[in-house]
Amino acid sequence: MRLGSGTFAACCVVIEVLGVALFLRGFFPTPVRSSARTEHQAEPPAPEPSAGASSNWTKLPPPLFRKVVIMLIDGLRDDFVFGSKGVKFMPYTTYLVEKGASHSFVAEAKLPTVTMPRIKALMTGSLPGFIDVVRNLNSPALLEDNVITQAKAAGKRIIFYGDETWVKLFPRHFVEYDGTTSFFVSDYTEVDDNVTRHLDKVLKRGDWDVLILHYLGLDHIGHVSGPSSPLIGHKLREMDSILMKIHTSLLSEERETLVPNLLVLCGDHGMSETGGHGASSVEELNTALILISSAFERKPGDIRRPKHVQQTDLAATLAIGLGLPIPGNSVGSLLFPTVEGRPVREQLRFLHLNAVQLSKLLQENVPSYTKEPGFEQFKMSERLHGNWIRLYLEENNSEVLFNLGAKVRRQYLDALRTLSLSLSRQVAQYDIYSMLVGTVMVLEVLALLLLSIPQALSSEAELEVPLWSPVFSLLFYLMFLVLSALHVIVCTSTESSCYFCGLSWLTAGGVMALISALLCAVGSALAKMFADGKFLSKNPAHPKARWSELDVLILLGTTGHVLSLGASSFIEEEHQTWYFLINTLCLALCHEIYRNCFLRDDCEPQQCSHVEEGFVSPAPALQDRSIRCNMLEPHRVSKGPTSLDTLRGYEKWMVLASPWVILTCCRLLRSLNQTGVQWAHRPDLGHWLTSSDHKAELSVLAALSLILIFALVQRRCSLTSKVAMALGLLGVYCYRAAIGNVLFPWQRDSKDISKGVIEARFVHVFVLGILFTGTKDLLKSQVIAADFTIKTVGLWEIYSGLVLLAALLFRPHNLPVLVFSLFIQTIMTKFIWKPLRHDAAEITIMHYWFGQAFFYFQGNSNSIATVDVSAGFVGLDTYMEVPAMFLTAFATFAGPVLWASHLVSFLSSETSLPGGRTGTWL
Repeated sequence: MRLGSGTFAACCVVIEVLGVALFLRGFFPTPVRSSARTEHQAEPPAPEPSAGASSNWTKLPPPLFRKVVIMLIDGLRDDFVFGSKGVKFMPYTTYLVEKGASHSFVAEAKLPTVTMPRIKALMTGSLPGFIDVVRNLNSPALLEDNVITQAKAAGKRIIFYGDETWVKLFPRHFVEYDGTTSFFVSDYTEVDDNVTRHLDKVLKRGDWDVLILHYLGLDHIGHVSGPSSPLIGHKLREMDSILMKIHTSLLSEERETLVPNLLVLCGDHGMSETGGHGASSVEELNTALILISSAFERKPGDIRRPKHVQQTDLAATLAIGLGLPIPGNSVGSLLFPTVEGRPVREQLRFLHLNAVQLSKLLQENVPSYTKEPGFEQFKMSERLHGNWIRLYLEENNSEVLFNLGAKVRRQYLDALRTLSLSLSRQVAQYDIYSMLVGTVMVLEVLALLLLSIPQALSSEAELEVPLWSPVFSLLFYLMFLVLSALHVIVCTSTESSCYFCGLSWLTAGGVMALISALLCAVGSALAKMFADGKFLSKNPAHPKARWSELDVLILLGTTGHVLSLGASSFIEEEHQTWYFLINTLCLALCHEIYRNCFLRDDCEPQQCSHVEEGFVSPAPALQDRSIRCNMLEPHRVSKGPTSLDTLRGYEKWMVLASPWVILTCCRLLRSLNQTGVQWAHRPDLGHWLTSSDHKAELSVLAALSLILIFALVQRRCSLTSKVAMALGLLGVYCYRAAIGNVLFPWQRDSKDISKGVIEARFVHVFVLGILFTGTKDLLKSQVIAADFTIKTVGLWEIYSGLVLLAALLFRPHNLPVLVFSLFIQTIMTKFIWKPLRHDAAEITIMHYWFGQAFFYFQGNSNSIATVDVSAGFVGLDTYMEVPAMFLTAFATFAGPVLWASHLVSFLSSETSLPGGRTGTWL
């Protein structure tokens, strides 16, 4: 059966999409959800258990607190409160933790540690998924059962000030609100002042039940300057004074009403050592949680150390405190110290309500829930609770009642802990079978595409698919039967839920038939290639062209990297893979250079042969292309010689030394920024340079880097672009000096710090000017088709404009990364790619490898915490979504983008010369 290339490609794309969708469905499992309470419909609470006696406790308990104030400080790491910084900058909070009427906890957040999913976890008690990272940019209304909706339904009046994410999640829930933009991280003063300015009036009023304050300034300082910035201390001191104002106001109100209030101080997530968040480091996961109320009075000598709890426990605790039903999807358990002072019957009633809610959630989401140890513990606790109620109603105040009550309490707490752990584990459980089926589909299509490229690129542009041959049919039926049997075995033996097993047998059978057909097609294509003897041929049009050592390295390295992404540890430490690959590539290039330099055409040692200046061989050398050693470059059937004989002194030595120079540069860059997960916490040059004690050294390094950037870029620019580049780089330094990162020679300190908006916009003007000049030259080259120089210069000017933008967005200590990137590109262009005459495919893969490596040299990783959000607001004085997203994305992926731009410019300059000859480049 013959298929056109277009039809074949379309079919492959459709199958790829289906395979990826099936894989993602298994990788992102269905969250734990309760079907008992849809659209927040009220459900009658579980009655108090009894054993032969009737209890009159069938309703929800009354509220424990009259008013609740939630003070959420974005990015409040636990050590900011319980560590040395808390003692130094938050004295009032420290007093409450150590001696006051409070209970303090270290609340552990779950991934992803970004704001919107954490707010959902705090209010619903559920564990959000990674899809919420995308929704964090524009939060939709929260339809899931939560404390805010329950409070509104119960007639509670809620007031909110702070991050507008709350307003988007809970529209029409607040009787009064004032939202602030959370993404404009350059602002860490007004964003908190806009919250605090309402406090004095609100605290004097009595027309509210719940007050929520979300302060963003601390998190913004972390994004801009990191957790070691002096601004962190000032902000913590400000937060401490606000907490004291709220607490004293609530205490004065309690003296009149004699009903306790509750003040909650918490963080949504922590802050990494670089100031970001979103990943799974301890600094990002652990947040402070302090519950303050006069109901928590402690006895003299009562030392309460912070206990480790889950962040999802707050939802159940707030619901009990406000006299509300616990959210149906909550996997958290009640923070028992908050009800420890209540009578035993009330304690058991609270624990029973929480255990019933968790057991129902377990029944609805785990098919084999009866085998779960937490469910068995709950049933045991409920029976003991009923016996205790019977004794209590008999007015038996003996020691037996007291001991049984303590036993029931312990049993409930153990059951809650186990149930919560089982439900949390269910959320993190991957659907391995669905992931495996999707992966097989994707790999089969990729293999078929690779094997079909020679036919697809032929003049006929058609492919022969042997669907109707007897061998194909027999193999297809055998594979279909084997896969169907495996499907039956897996689906009947698994105890956990599986999406693919839940599909109809007709759909699953169709997928199995598709996998079988693809596998047979791949086998047929391989057999045909072996039969034709083209399997080891690099180019099917030239059967004698064989793979060189460099080609094999590129193929194995790229394939190995793709396979390594199947392991989470390799994804977390992917930078190590790229560092290894580029180091190995440099050694392979060194081997190729030395072999071509010191071996004669008959494979005997010789002196380096002739190449003219600019690495363009003269006419006599071009005529001798057929006289060379087949062992050296057998695959280069259309290339000129790689003779390196009569180079001028420094050029010959630069060719020989270039791989070692590149290796040295890469080693220096590895010391600049530690990344990944295992070693990200280790000290590096970046941390040393960014400390306040080494601002002078950072200033010198930044100035020197900007000078080198100009020297490396300006050589191929027009005069106008050279002037714009020089002024733009000067503006970059002025911008960094304005925001206090670096110093001018005449400047002793950085007291006069601004946002640098004017300086950054000054640079943006030159970036746009250079990009406009390059685009104009490109359009002009389309009109004047014979003028290849204009096109080459235009592409280079676009590239130089992107370099200037990267210099503006990079942190000062990262400017050497940009310098080394330009330097390595120059070295490889002049001393490797041209003299060795690598083909376009090899040069493209090398650009890809180095682009990926420079992504990690910047200090990035596959963790969302390493995204420098502050780069998106360079030159902006207000939040503008599109420019902020573009600048953030460009700053994050500047390494791959610049190497891709360099590739386009290089290949264009190579192919634009008459006769395909290589001209002088750089």
